[in-house]
Amino acid sequence: MPIDFDVIIIGSGPGGYVAAIRAAQLGLKTAVVEKSEIGGVCLNWGCIPTKALLRSAEIYTNMQHASEYGLTAKTGFDLSEIVKRSRSIAGQLSGGVKFLMKKNKITVINGFAKLIKNKPAPNVIVEGKTYTAKHVILATGARARTIAQAGLEPDGKFIWTAKEAMVPDKLPKKLLVVGSGAIGMEFASFYNAFGCDVTVVEMLDRILPAEDAEISALAEKAFKKKGMRILTKAQVSSVKTQKSNVNAEINGKVESFDRIILAIGIVGNVENMGLEKLGVEIDRSHIVVDEFSRTKIPGLYAIGDVTTPPWLAHKASHEGIICIEKINGGNPHPLNASRIPGCTYCQPQIASVGLTESQAKNAGHAIRIGRFPFIGNGKAIALGEPEGLIKTVFDAKKGELLGAHMIGTEVTELIQGYTIAQTLETTEAELMETVFPHPTLSEMMHESVLSAYDKTLHI
Repeated sequence: MPIDFDVIIIGSGPGGYVAAIRAAQLGLKTAVVEKSEIGGVCLNWGCIPTKALLRSAEIYTNMQHASEYGLTAKTGFDLSEIVKRSRSIAGQLSGGVKFLMKKNKITVINGFAKLIKNKPAPNVIVEGKTYTAKHVILATGARARTIAQAGLEPDGKFIWTAKEAMVPDKLPKKLLVVGSGAIGMEFASFYNAFGCDVTVVEMLDRILPAEDAEISALAEKAFKKKGMRILTKAQVSSVKTQKSNVNAEINGKVESFDRIILAIGIVGNVENMGLEKLGVEIDRSHIVVDEFSRTKIPGLYAIGDVTTPPWLAHKASHEGIICIEKINGGNPHPLNASRIPGCTYCQPQIASVGLTESQAKNAGHAIRIGRFPFIGNGKAIALGEPEGLIKTVFDAKKGELLGAHMIGTEVTELIQGYTIAQTLETTEAELMETVFPHPTLSEMMHESVLSAYDKTLHI
């Protein structure tokens, strides 16, 4: 019996569609199975539409400070138009991925996929039809985690996941954000910018707990300055929905909110596909894979948010490429998770790559720390954005850049410079010898390196 495809990819998010395109480029007959919208959560209900919303918030915030630039502007906003713009951009990009599927002659199969045992790879059943392939890649992504025991089950009305938070019909006067990771702080930032009374609850001792502690502290200070209420070492023990609002018990005290946004992590989409019968190893809802995304089942792979952290779109895309290159007989480098940059698009922005200061110390490194504040940079002052910090962590003996951590305007664009430096295994000497253009924000990256070796110039 002939095999239908060389590769079937289940899921069309940033991992799935990128893997499909690379497979097609290599001449592999490729299919993508998608149960919902092409482009997955990222393009339709995640990375891209949230950044569109945050851009509106950023411009609105800047408009309110027009007089500081010698300008006058009438400030105001139309929530429905803000949401409409975000949805339009999501639709545009989803359409772009559809075009790429067609351009690369990738077969798109609509429906929910189930797997049954077969060789050389499991068979894929979609809407009652069976498809065969030499290789099957799971790129099914993840969804928001909920806390059923506390009553924090999303209802789409008072208790929101990110999806509902992206399409509000009106702004809540009082908003509770549960969780202070990247998703939580981005939504907190968006709603705060438009005048909502925002409370953020974090059960750990600091917000943005995955970031360097110094950056977290600066972020908390900046958010509080904008009027946010930040509660750390706090927990929502119960939630009760009322007629027009919702009551939440936080550390024993009951408060009323108009809406609650859940941002307490994700769970992998692994259910109802037959993975248990196949014997796929799953750890806390995420599929266990090796360095080339192979599961223990011959011919079956998994990439992206359904596997190991960090759960980031760009990690999923890179995993997809590595997986396909390996399938095609290539010899790609395994993914180094410690060199994957992370970005949070709140106001101020936050970005990082590599080890934090405490992680470097705990790993046994003797370290040198460099810091440079935005207030010492001419471009930052000219932009009217003098608050922020760039921090670098070096191995004191080898000069290796172990990590970089930033807070301030446009740091999500700057971080890639340090990411490239890590990939090239650049030393502190080479970074110091690199000429950075003036006047730019990137000069602070140079100064932070100089600072680690007591050579900084502008502070």
